[in-house]
Amino acid sequence: MLQITNLNAGYDDNKVLDEINLDVNRGEMVALFGHNGSGKSTVLRSIFNLTNVYSGKILFKGRNLIGLNTFELIGLGVSYAPQGHQVFRKMTVKENLELNMHTPKDINHLYDLFPFLKEKECVLAETLSGGQQQLLGICRALVQTPELMLLDEPSLGLDHKSMKTIFKKIKEINDSGITILIAEQRITRVIDVVNRYYFLSNGKIIFEGKEKLPSDIWKRI
Repeated sequence: MLQITNLNAGYDDNKVLDEINLDVNRGEMVALFGHNGSGKSTVLRSIFNLTNVYSGKILFKGRNLIGLNTFELIGLGVSYAPQGHQVFRKMTVKENLELNMHTPKDINHLYDLFPFLKEKECVLAETLSGGQQQLLGICRALVQTPELMLLDEPSLGLDHKSMKTIFKKIKEINDSGITILIAEQRITRVIDVVNRYYFLSNGKIIFEGKEKLPSDIWKRI
């Protein structure tokens, strides 16, 4: 579904990614692991055309994504949930969801997956807990009915209980048929639910696999 080949990208003249090669098959959940500054988020941002791509290819179902506008990416079935509580705090839960709709949609399926949204649809997003705001941010991407979701550090700043809920819901989203590429630092929380992972260091992929991280990689964490 997603194929990245020899990707070199960054911000202005600051190159971050060095010859990145990865792929994500339909229905998979694939993780990007690595320290802060390793390039995980830049991979996702490059897919969503938020960086300077110097060379390489980013193909989604055979279509080149480089240079496409946000509305074109969403129209193709790619959505992006950036790190942090990316919600409009002075708007209600329902308004947050409706704002991300490019065409009128029934949001009851989201209420089925996240019952708290229905209970709190008329309250301001700023009144939600950190974990609930994070879930709302994910739902703002999910309401676009994507085929591929890009999730950037969904556990950032959350306590243990909230993290557990987040990853449970992400697994449910993936089980519903949506392909997911997730950048995450908390390896032990997500490694058991992904199909495969890539480990980045200094903008390069230094390991990829399905099984437990090798001991020499663990020493870098």
